[in-house]
Amino acid sequence: MQQTDPLVIFTPSGKRGRVPRGTRILDAARSLGVDLDSVCGGRGICSKCQVQPAFGRFDKHGVIVAEDALSCFNAVEQRYDEKRGLKAGRRLGCQAEILCDVVIDIPPESQVHRQVIRKAADARPIVMDPATRALMVEVARPDMHEPSGDMERLNAALKAQWNVSAATAPLPVLSRLQEALRTGGWQVTLALHQPEGTPPRVLEIWPGFYDGGLYGLAIDLGSTTIAAHLTDLSSGKVLASTGAMNPQIRFGEDLMSRVSYAMMNPGGAREMTRAVREALNGLARDIIDQTGTDPRAVVEATLVCNPVMHHLLLGLNPVELGQAPFALTVSGALSLDAAHLGLSALNSAARVYILPCIAGHVGADAAAVALSESPQTSEDLVLIVDVGTNAEILLGDRQGVLACSSPTGPAFEGAQISSGQRAAPGAIERVRIDPITKEPRFRVIGCESWSDEPGFAEAMAETGITGICGSGIIEAVAEMRMAGLVDSSGLIGSAAQTGTPRCRPEGRTHSYVLFETEDQRIAVTQGDIRAIQLAKSALYAGARLLMDKRGVDKVDRVVLAGAFGAHISPKHAMVLGMIPDVPLARVTSAGNAAGTGARIALCNRMARRDIEAIVRGITKVETAMEPRFQEHFVAANALPHASDPFPELARDVQLPQISFNSAHTEGGRRRRRRG
Repeated sequence: MQQTDPLVIFTPSGKRGRVPRGTRILDAARSLGVDLDSVCGGRGICSKCQVQPAFGRFDKHGVIVAEDALSCFNAVEQRYDEKRGLKAGRRLGCQAEILCDVVIDIPPESQVHRQVIRKAADARPIVMDPATRALMVEVARPDMHEPSGDMERLNAALKAQWNVSAATAPLPVLSRLQEALRTGGWQVTLALHQPEGTPPRVLEIWPGFYDGGLYGLAIDLGSTTIAAHLTDLSSGKVLASTGAMNPQIRFGEDLMSRVSYAMMNPGGAREMTRAVREALNGLARDIIDQTGTDPRAVVEATLVCNPVMHHLLLGLNPVELGQAPFALTVSGALSLDAAHLGLSALNSAARVYILPCIAGHVGADAAAVALSESPQTSEDLVLIVDVGTNAEILLGDRQGVLACSSPTGPAFEGAQISSGQRAAPGAIERVRIDPITKEPRFRVIGCESWSDEPGFAEAMAETGITGICGSGIIEAVAEMRMAGLVDSSGLIGSAAQTGTPRCRPEGRTHSYVLFETEDQRIAVTQGDIRAIQLAKSALYAGARLLMDKRGVDKVDRVVLAGAFGAHISPKHAMVLGMIPDVPLARVTSAGNAAGTGARIALCNRMARRDIEAIVRGITKVETAMEPRFQEHFVAANALPHASDPFPELARDVQLPQISFNSAHTEGGRRRRRRG
């Protein structure tokens, strides 16, 4: 294969490689181990292999994708589009050929092993006081001797019967008012939206008595995944939760890559806005259909997201967020018409409340975590870490709260890992390594058995073992450190040094084989460990910077938040040095705290006022402008740390005191260290 052959980069997996010019996308995906479905054998019938090419400049990937990077629509695609329809910009992977460098996104519906969105709703008692409630009113009949409009008499009834001041109604609701009044015998039920301190608004109207319920969506819009919880506005009960990958991944896995895409490609920001709005609306439609809910009854939504997602969702230019002083177009809470965000799956008059952002790099998702976990009321000093592609960190107690964000990157999500993948059936999610035999055992998503237990092979026959996800790679690296396969610098030892043939030469370094068959090999490479080191160093450095600002060397407890944080083993996280040293019993999980905060704001209008006040009292620390961040980052590269002691960890785990740095082996020969 020539180096001039086109480079193809698949998202969200991040897998890439060069293929001969004219290679079909489906063939390229198969050769690179990319999860792209196909049932019809490439005849353009099943549509399972639909893909979304992305064009423009991608600094993150180091490519510029021209509009003619793929072959033109052929007759098969044209026929399929005419008969069944292709979404705008989609191609059939079995038909489109790669002609030049290209970035190809595999949408969730085209993946054989669907992403497991782990942002489930957590059980949490919430004081119910929703901004939208159902009220039945009896309206006076019209009187030609005292002429007034139906809306005016409705407002008079609201005042007399419910002590509600004059309400407004959007035109679609007004257009249904007369018929509803007359059909209901001058009795109607209203969905009345009345947030704290704002005039009431009628969002929907039903004739007579309506008891079908009112519902809202709590949405956590992450840079990698989106989660939505359909919630009963009278009880707070979550009817259903669903999630999807954020389609913006194809423009860049991390936030700054997306800002760069907006800077380098005219119309790039609008393209990303359109993609995320379509995804949100599709998610809303799916969850409404799934539960059989009347879309007219879904009258409200709350939404949390980081600042870049915030701006791209709203259609605001995110470029200022990529450079100091990281200025937001707007930081305060927003109350908007759902229709303005393209959420047509909801009631046409539905309202969306977006929680306030804390600062240019600490967004509404961090505000939602503060609302959920209340560090400002804690008696002890608590560190809350919302782990993700961009980690948000809060440190505080009754004396005050500090906040920062830390660019951990996508390694914790399984990206940038040689055998990495998103959390999906078939992915290794738990790992244990025997410190004596150095033999691994593991668990896979979709199977309750460990790999060394009876019945495991039969249970995995259908999905197979497809890769390793974020929680799996974290446990694998930590277990390798505890078993003496990796030293404190992060270096993997040779077979001779570690005593296991699973450590194999790979260029000038080594890898550790977790699983191997005749046609498959899942290993942890030196590059994988470096990727985890970089991610965890950014996380620890951010936390340590907040501790410096507070003037402390230790915290009382640590809370791991976020969908990913909920699946991290505290012991393994501490062995890697992801979090500061505390007793392991003082490390807890808050689950999807951002999603919980969004539900609290959905179900309690006073909580909205509270979080707006809390945000004003949080002190923001900008890691990019702090000289000590880099110092902390470098020291945190070691496993667990180059200088910070971890005495609490040492009570539970004795880490081997080894160093492989003085004797690399290269092709079986000892390699001398360079001075």
